[in-house]
Formats: sequence, C-alpha cells, structure tokens
Amino acid sequence: MDSVNVLIRSHYLPLFSRLGAYDTSLFEDFAYDPRRRELFEYWGHEASLVPLTLQPLFRWRMAQAERLEAGWRHVREIARTRSHFIDGILKQIRERGALSAGDLLDGGKSAGSWWGWSDGKRALEWLFWAGRITTAYRRGFERVYDLVERVIPKEILALPTPSEEEAQRELLRIAARANGVATERDLRDYFRLSVSEAKKGIAELLESGELMAVEVEGWKQPAYLSPSTAVSRKIDARALLSPFDSLIWERSRTERVFDFSYRLEIYTPAHKRVHGYYVLPFLYGDRIVARLDLKSSRAEKTLNVHGVHYEDGVKSSRIVEALATELRSMAAWMGHDEVRVLTRSAAARPVRDYLRK
Repeated sequence: MDSVNVLIRSHYLPLFSRLGAYDTSLFEDFAYDPRRRELFEYWGHEASLVPLTLQPLFRWRMAQAERLEAGWRHVREIARTRSHFIDGILKQIRERGALSAGDLLDGGKSAGSWWGWSDGKRALEWLFWAGRITTAYRRGFERVYDLVERVIPKEILALPTPSEEEAQRELLRIAARANGVATERDLRDYFRLSVSEAKKGIAELLESGELMAVEVEGWKQPAYLSPSTAVSRKIDARALLSPFDSLIWERSRTERVFDFSYRLEIYTPAHKRVHGYYVLPFLYGDRIVARLDLKSSRAEKTLNVHGVHYEDGVKSSRIVEALATELRSMAAWMGHDEVRVLTRSAAARPVRDYLRK
C-alpha cells in the first residue's frame, strides 16, 4: 500500500493487472467491511493487505515488536520511553472506539509533512506493529485504528499460534510458490525475514524435500524451487504493473528475471528523471517490453500518458495494439472517458495513432 495517488491507489492495481476491470468496492468490502472482511493490514514486505488466514503466521513479528525488536527506530523509541503514554492511547481506543491519529486527545502535533509524525501517531504505529490494534477502515487514505479483537474475526484469533520457526517456514513456502524459482534473497524479502531466519528455514525445507536446490543459467546465486511448481510452455500475459506489484517489487530479482532495470523516480528531481514521475512497466507475454508514465486527470476524466519508452530490441508495431487496448481498459475501469497521449515523442506516436482509430 502506498499513499501516492497520481494514478490510482497502488493496492487496487495488482488485481486489475491479473483480472482486468473489477469493482473496487468489492475490494473495499473484503478489506474493511466487518460482514465480508477477508483481509487485514500488516507488515508483509511493506505495509500490505494480507489474507486473514495468515494472521497467525505474523504473531511472532508482533511479539518481536512487543520486545522492541521490530519496527522503525522512532516507533520503538516512544514505546521504550513513554509506556504510560502508550497505555493512554490504547485506553482511548478501548473507550472511544476506532480512532485515527487526528482523533486522539493530546496526541501531539505533527512535525511537518511526510514522516514528521506526532507522538500519538508513533504510539499508534507501535501498537499496530505489536498487534494490539489494527486498521478498522481507511478514511481517505488515513488509517483508523481499533482493537484487534473488535476487527479480526474471533475464529481467526482462536487459531493456534505456531512457533516462530514454524511460522517462518510456512511464510517461506508461500514465498516459494509465489516466486516460482527464487534465490535466498528473493524468498526472505517476500515477507522481510532476516538473513538468519531465512537461512535456517530454507535449510529445513531442503532437508524435508519441500524445496529443491537448482541452478538458473545466468544467475550467480543458488536458487530454489518448490517441487509442486508448474512450468508453463507458453505465457499469455498483458498487464500494466504497479511499481509496488509483488512481481517486480524486489528490483534485483526483476533485473535477473526480466533483464529489466527499474527505479521509481518520484523522489528524483524532475530534470534528472529518465522515464517519468509515475512509471508502470508493461508486461507482454513473458517479457517486460515497455514502460509508461501515467497520470489520472479526475476532473477531465482522462487517463494521461506523459511518456512511452520501449525496451531495447522491442518494436512498437509488435505491441502497440496490446498496449493501447490495456490503456483503454484501464481508463474505463477508472471511470475515465478517454486516453490522451500528451507526449510528442516518436515512441508515443504509434500509440497515439492507434488510439485515434
């Protein structure tokens, strides 16, 4: 999940990439409606929406936060030095119901934009890390927190808590299935396990036969494969990918698998950007063949294309129909009336011409 909304909130995009147009209100229901909730917010590889059924697998991480061994330093610090303040924040939520940082009494003032959090916000985030509170819903993009027992279904909380080792092994199994073939770094980054945790878990899965050690041509690192992994003879894919999509999140893996070097340039000064502000890679078949700088104009109900860049060796004639079709589909899904190609570059001309048909 990410606060940048230049196109659409990033957590909506992976499902669109895989399924096409879908009703985002259903997503909201599954994430936040108490009657239909199937997801909860926690730290996966970053701030993530995770299936409720996996909640027990993260209790060890919550326990680490309780021991001040997990979480950002400035979040741990307030828990270490101001336990009474933390208790007061928790009491407010218990007595007043779901609250955002701005709803707190005496939560303090923010120290600026971005990460200049108030003491109240830092206290809430430590309680979130420690699993005492969770996101009840979002107000815009602002988290509104409530007690875990008032948000997470009782049948989930009643599930047994696996040992730290068992939970980490299961997270590695999930990572292996999601990645297909993966290095140790790929596997541990999927749920942000430590080096030592991943090494131990991978060794145990190798010993039990749940992982196989393999070699991948061109890779310097040893790789691992789940024995149940299916290998497709042909991949038929067409998708614009969120910069935060799990498929390309681990950038070194993206470069190894797709020979595609990708950096999000939001924080790069405009005059130093190579590809644009908010750039989505375009997956076609089993290759990433292009990247597009996109922005939503909600007032004009248009999807604006500010940049089009093809990867080396890719001919625009081969992919222009698929690319234009995907842009039209995205625009319609977002409730826009048209796609506008605003860049005058030669690379963008075939897309503009096709969209005018």
